[in-house]
Amino acid sequence: MAFTLPEIPYAPNALEPHITANTISFHHGKHHQTYVNNLNNLIQGTALENEALEYIIKATAGDGSKAGVFNNAAQVWNHTFYWHSMAPNGGGEPTGAIKAKIDEDFGSYAAFKEAFKTAGATQFGSGWAWLVLEEGKLKITKTSNADTPMVHGQKALLTADVWEHAYYLDYQNRRPDYLEIFLNHLVNWDFANQNLQA
Repeated sequence: MAFTLPEIPYAPNALEPHITANTISFHHGKHHQTYVNNLNNLIQGTALENEALEYIIKATAGDGSKAGVFNNAAQVWNHTFYWHSMAPNGGGEPTGAIKAKIDEDFGSYAAFKEAFKTAGATQFGSGWAWLVLEEGKLKITKTSNADTPMVHGQKALLTADVWEHAYYLDYQNRRPDYLEIFLNHLVNWDFANQNLQA
């Protein structure tokens, strides 16, 4: 069964003024759609054709001969996760279990925020900044290109896309500004809490 482009969980203009409908239309409607199309074309007629997305990602990770499949499958997953990592009227300090865990593992929300912004700003080239759970502890990590925490024994809780197509139309080369806005106005702590407790 072919993969389809997942819907974003809010209206295309719902993140304005922080991320514009114009950026969403290109990022979701063009970039994310292209990864879905490429993945369907690459797995058609192969043993992976009817497998679940996470299975495909794990089965092709680290296999140079399947790099195209991995890159497109992981990008479909990463982008779907990213859309849910944001919410209209999101951002600010966390609440609930994730707040307690951030305080426990980072010392404070302020310390977490600085570390997350630094990870995203210092990811050279394209990639992702992540809040993950690894062996019971929260950790901030960054991945290049399509790489994703699930192939490193980590459970993703939140992500910020730092590929240029995520922010360039709205912020040009000001990636640190985009990350600050992401944390202050967009991050979906309810989603992080759901992932922590799942």
